[in-house]
Amino acid sequence: MVLNGNKLVVWVNAVCGLSIFFFGYDQGMMGGVNQAPDYVTTMGLGYAVKALDGTVTSVVTNSTKQGGIVSAYYLGTLIGCLIGGWIGDKIGRKKTVLFGCAWIFIAAPLQAAAQNSTWMIMSRIVNGIGTGALNAIVPVWSAETSGHLSRGFFIALEFTLNIVAYWLEFGLSYIGDGNTQVRWRLPVAFQLVPLIGLAISVLTLPESPRWLLKAGRAEESLAILGRLRSEDGHVNEEAQNEFNEIDLAIKMDGTAEPSYFSMFFKSSGKLHMSRRTQLAIWIQILQEWGGIAAITVYAPIIFQLAGFDAAKAGWISGVNNIFYMFSTLICVFTLDRFGRRALLFWGGGVQAFALIFAGIFIYLLRSHPDKSAQFGAAATAMVFLYTSTFGASWLTVPWVYPAEIWPVNARAKGNAWGVVGWSIGNGWCTLLVPIMFANLQETALYIFGACNIVAIIAVYLFYPETANRTLEEIDFLFISDSPFVWHAEAEFARRKAEIPALLEAKAEIRHDESAGKI
Repeated sequence: MVLNGNKLVVWVNAVCGLSIFFFGYDQGMMGGVNQAPDYVTTMGLGYAVKALDGTVTSVVTNSTKQGGIVSAYYLGTLIGCLIGGWIGDKIGRKKTVLFGCAWIFIAAPLQAAAQNSTWMIMSRIVNGIGTGALNAIVPVWSAETSGHLSRGFFIALEFTLNIVAYWLEFGLSYIGDGNTQVRWRLPVAFQLVPLIGLAISVLTLPESPRWLLKAGRAEESLAILGRLRSEDGHVNEEAQNEFNEIDLAIKMDGTAEPSYFSMFFKSSGKLHMSRRTQLAIWIQILQEWGGIAAITVYAPIIFQLAGFDAAKAGWISGVNNIFYMFSTLICVFTLDRFGRRALLFWGGGVQAFALIFAGIFIYLLRSHPDKSAQFGAAATAMVFLYTSTFGASWLTVPWVYPAEIWPVNARAKGNAWGVVGWSIGNGWCTLLVPIMFANLQETALYIFGACNIVAIIAVYLFYPETANRTLEEIDFLFISDSPFVWHAEAEFARRKAEIPALLEAKAEIRHDESAGKI
């Protein structure tokens, strides 16, 4: 059966969702793996302890090595996103997805069979290279095939299945006494399941019409736009208008692909590439320093301080993750309706409130142990509030925004710069968060709360709205020589008013060329 129209767009984004599912699973997987006693002893991170009830738990004595194994993945994603962005503009979006899958098909079995920390670190780096390539290209492919009124909807929807890893590992912890190899090797191997589905399904999907047009394959581009924008698969007025707008933008921006060096250091005239690069990098770093890494690490400790035993703390963490998953659905239905900036504003504000008050309640809990139940419950509520808010706002927008703000000749590399920011932010936090909590305790939460306030200010000043604007129109937001949003919007309004006249002149030229051929 040949899919056309909205069904085809949904299918493209459902397949993209497999990649996002894999990414979320792979990132969350190590949280449970790090607690598996057999993994801790196999990797030389510590030792196992048998409790009175017969269950086995782990004691980590080398947290530096443990953090190093986790962080090695982000070194791989840093390398992989740069490779993926480069080849994504060279060979297309579909082939780059297959390229990323190939790396992970090698790395996942190696991780599942790892016998020591060196083996695991090298496997994690290889796995990260594949993940980085997918993270660089999949949001781009999704954005380039979706309509401008629904780009955020589809990318946000792809983030709703990221909690599978937690519940799989939680269930496996009850096998035997908890000290089994399957507890960590099966979750590691399970990441192949969505990747196999992704690799097979991608073969059935159309290439990005924007990349095809940039590559000089205009007929294929128009035909695919016809399939994406009409239910009968024929080129309708909407498809033709979108094709004309893309073609005009490519002629204005050129087809030459900028280098990573020039994108970072050079303005490239009115395109202001270096400004866009900084926005893509920093929105991801701000996301990580908004506290999600801190809450992920510290939440189980908060739950235990509240008086819950290890089993109940595990259940509460699972319920928190369910709240997290369903909160992403809020983003699905608000991201395009209210815009990217609105979600970042309210999300940053609530996250700052939750982190600061979580720190206050933990301080009161330590100061008044006789009221640990009350203050612990309040701190737990702040954790739930934070994760739900993050899922509804800052989780998704930093992945949507960097895929939208580039001309087609630089979009894959541009989004790769966003993944660079994510890799730096994640790797940085992974290494520093344990040290911060060891030395600062709940004061670290105040720092992350303040980072959210800084993020709100940065978004207000420098991040113009991209919702409900075509990818080609968004180019006009960055023509202004001023980095401030209000100047960008004024220039955008002026330039957009010129588009109908340019398209009309272009149509007349094509008409004259066709008449000449007759």
